[in-house]
Amino acid sequence: MIKFSKAGKMPCRSWSLQALETCKGAFDLNGEVVKACQGCYALKGNYRFSNVKKSRAHNLQDCKREDWVEDMVIELDNDRYFRWFDSGDIPDIRLAKKILEVMKRTPYCNHWLPTRTYKFEAFRKILEEMNALPNVVVRYSSDSTDGEKKVYDRRGKEIKAKYTSSILKEYIESKGNHLCPSSKQEGKCLRCRACWSKDIENVNYLLH
Repeated sequence: MIKFSKAGKMPCRSWSLQALETCKGAFDLNGEVVKACQGCYALKGNYRFSNVKKSRAHNLQDCKREDWVEDMVIELDNDRYFRWFDSGDIPDIRLAKKILEVMKRTPYCNHWLPTRTYKFEAFRKILEEMNALPNVVVRYSSDSTDGEKKVYDRRGKEIKAKYTSSILKEYIESKGNHLCPSSKQEGKCLRCRACWSKDIENVNYLLH
């Protein structure tokens, strides 16, 4: 059974895993948590409740089923917007390929997937396939907390990214960036769908 979540600000459902323990890209070569992931929001508040943690743990095992893709496609039949991972990230290549298949088979649904798995070449190939689909935006999450939208692999080599997201400690207007309006809208997206838009290269989020 697939367990979905719906964060208070979001206009849609999400499928998630436990933060950090599934986030390969959240750690540098020394095993330290990167700056942007320190104090992760998905380790605070409601995310700490045992029932929330259980659903994330359930999803990690449930997605290994052979018929998981088929069930996801059926579940998304009426969804027009969907977010992957309001907590956690893609833990392995097998799941990445399954998510790609779900995206291909649900062209009527707009998918947004934020990730740091781009730091690994094997993942990047699949993420690029996802981004080539007209209904998908995969945003490479920057490790910076000062609005820097450039992204790098674990060895510090810059990676060319089509869509990115970054974190700001305070709102600063800058060219080519969309400022997430949720902090000015009681923490809600309301009419904004920038994260899903292929017309917007980078989205800046205010530091939680």
